[in-house]
Amino acid sequence: MTLVLLSLFVLLHSRATEAAPIYSAHDCENNTLFTPNSAYQTNLNSVLASLSNNASTSNGFYNTTAGQSPPDRVFGLFLCRGDVNASTCQECVTTASREILQRCPSQKESYIWFDECLLRYSNRSFFSIASLLPQFNISDSEDVEDPDLFNQLLATVMNDLAAEVASDSSGKKFATNEKEFTSSQTLYSLVQCTPDISEAGCKTCMEIATGSLPYCCTGKQGGRFLLPSCYARFGLYPFYQVNATDRPPSPNSKGKRKISSQVIIAIVVPILVSMVLVVVGIGFIRRRKARKNYNIAEERNVGDEMTHIGSLQFDFDTIEAATNYFSDDNKIGRGGFGEVYKGRLLNGQEIAVKRLSKNSGQGAEEFKNEVVLVAKLQHRNLVRLLGFCMRGEEKILIYEYLPNKSLDNFLFDPERQGRLDWSRRYKIIEEQTQGTTRRIAGTFGYMSPEYAMHGRFSVKSDVFSFGVLILEIISGKKNSRFFQSDSGDDLLSYAWKHWRKGTTSEILDPTLEDSYLKPKFIRCIRIALSCVQEDPADRPTMVSVVLMLSSSSITIPLPHKPAYFPGNRKEIKDATTESSYQSTNKSIPSSTNEISLTEPHPR
Repeated sequence: MTLVLLSLFVLLHSRATEAAPIYSAHDCENNTLFTPNSAYQTNLNSVLASLSNNASTSNGFYNTTAGQSPPDRVFGLFLCRGDVNASTCQECVTTASREILQRCPSQKESYIWFDECLLRYSNRSFFSIASLLPQFNISDSEDVEDPDLFNQLLATVMNDLAAEVASDSSGKKFATNEKEFTSSQTLYSLVQCTPDISEAGCKTCMEIATGSLPYCCTGKQGGRFLLPSCYARFGLYPFYQVNATDRPPSPNSKGKRKISSQVIIAIVVPILVSMVLVVVGIGFIRRRKARKNYNIAEERNVGDEMTHIGSLQFDFDTIEAATNYFSDDNKIGRGGFGEVYKGRLLNGQEIAVKRLSKNSGQGAEEFKNEVVLVAKLQHRNLVRLLGFCMRGEEKILIYEYLPNKSLDNFLFDPERQGRLDWSRRYKIIEEQTQGTTRRIAGTFGYMSPEYAMHGRFSVKSDVFSFGVLILEIISGKKNSRFFQSDSGDDLLSYAWKHWRKGTTSEILDPTLEDSYLKPKFIRCIRIALSCVQEDPADRPTMVSVVLMLSSSSITIPLPHKPAYFPGNRKEIKDATTESSYQSTNKSIPSSTNEISLTEPHPR
């Protein structure tokens, strides 16, 4: 019988440890291809072989290069999940090295994710750089029973984990957490950054990954968000190796009599048999899930082009022709970071082209990362970023062109204001949280101080813009109009003064007096003021804002005095003019930074 038990244990152990790596997603950059049997392919084979050979001895992370000079030099790395052992890491990297060539047979830049590891390579150096694209999200199909409570717990856990992993001094940049959700369910969460990126790079990557989970996977029992430099995952099941807690023997166990071997056999055999059956079942489920995840990823590769940098890039000659070679006749505005032109593509589509100043000081990689952030965080009610263009020092943003259909037409028009009652305005605020408020930098009054004064952009810049938008919606007053006068106040200062005095009713749009709900109104003001704090670290995340708006039980931080722009207002206004689209001598369409509405109520 002992032999049978031992055999069952060995079988169980081998089945558990020999499970094949589970595929999650992949991406092939189709812009640059290599030819078969070329020097690049030789170097790529060398890199992949080196990655596989070092997987069992590298502590879960390794990068390498092959070739001496471009365009044939290859850079590659792998990252194994922080909890997997050396043999599992070895198996995953070996599988990834094989499958990435099958899925991306001729691309010079490719990525592949498994549950247990990430592998990527490129013809350009990406070591120590926080790469924010491409991006994938995968969610489970099962829903949680109490989504509001679950989302609240998830946001708290993920915020804590993101801070922990970014400041990890051990160099591993890996963290997990287990929190009780219900008496019978535990929330398991995991985050990881590649160890080569800086604390700031890890923090930025984590803000995107953890901040995106509530939108991609809200109310689901599990989900993950994948980027090349980091990822975040959660589930109501232990998808990673949870460290067992060592417990001392019970003091009452001393002096107890030994249990007979027959009793042990009677207990252990059914357990082992059950476990074998469970393992077989799990293997079946995992194979089905792997096929499902493959289909999801394949569909995403085809349908979600906005997360792929290649699909966003326009040819410079095309944009030049569309704007009649950036003719003054096509110019419709000038901003502190460049000029804006109206254009028409060959297919007849009208576009707005923002040509950034050549002395912006922004590098190509930073520009691309920002484009991806802008494109990803857009909302259906906002004028859409179609893409970008780069050539030499030229950096250009391309937007859709929408004439005269913005929220402004209703919100700031005295004759139409009444058509947006409190209920509709509050719903607009809640739509906007689902995609964040992508107010593109360049519109004075919506820019965060760190972007307006120094050109520094982050996800917290978006939070600042959202705070301004809330104040505009509930007050019916446009922030920029305060700057157009010499009164000295902006909307933020105006709201702060009345908040401090306890005269918040002065902030309310008079047309809302008969329809507004005071508790929600006060809550909106407090959220808005929290969002427009001068120090980005003092602003909440958009995940927290969603929770504050959706649940009255969530405590809102006590706001301090909001940001302001020092110096002469007229000088600042001249340096950074009102809108990316505005001009005093042209026909003015709606701002690229406004919310596009086709009807006087939220969609």
